[in-house]
Amino acid sequence: MKTISLSNVAIIAGFGLLLMVLTVPFAEFYIFPKLISENSENTANNIVTNKMLFTVSIFLHFITLICDIIVAWALYVFLKPVQQSISLLTAWFRIIYTAMYLVALVNLIKILTIINHSENTEFVNFSDNVAFYISSFKLEWSFGLMIFGIYLFLLGYLVYKAIYIPKIFGILLIIAGLGYLVHTLGAFLFPEINLDFLFFTFFGELVFMVWLLVKGRNISTNSSS
Repeated sequence: MKTISLSNVAIIAGFGLLLMVLTVPFAEFYIFPKLISENSENTANNIVTNKMLFTVSIFLHFITLICDIIVAWALYVFLKPVQQSISLLTAWFRIIYTAMYLVALVNLIKILTIINHSENTEFVNFSDNVAFYISSFKLEWSFGLMIFGIYLFLLGYLVYKAIYIPKIFGILLIIAGLGYLVHTLGAFLFPEINLDFLFFTFFGELVFMVWLLVKGRNISTNSSS
């Protein structure tokens, strides 16, 4: 059975990350702002009126979940030559994060359920339920980002140790992981503190994605960083 090459899994990981860049931001920064407002009744009315658009946002998140699993596998294979046990542990952290992400996404699916059975329900109760599930989705997904932060930290360590990847990407990924951890923990433990300045640290994985797509086809374990 032919073993898949490092260059092939690098390209697979890169395209998986690229697809995620195109899905979640579209749902979070384009669709949700059109539907979700501070007023729960307005939000419920927007979702009912634009049910198809809301459904599209759910499937965009679902595509991201699939990509997360593919990227976890691809980067495990890609970094296995560095240290197999740590690479496997790192992949498991992304899989666990993906499972938590799926649990959070179920909240949005429940909104579709109550929309389909809302004919005999008072609108006030309906809008309160919608607000509750949207809040649950955001909170549960945010909590999962702590696991994702640990994943990025471990990924950064492996990338830094790899002789076939420039060490700068390992440093950027470690910084990104710490950024996710501090930002998420701060939101839960110290919500009064504004940590939005950490946003710039989140680009480590995106920079790594570009490198995988541009240089991935030329990678081998004999490459030098």
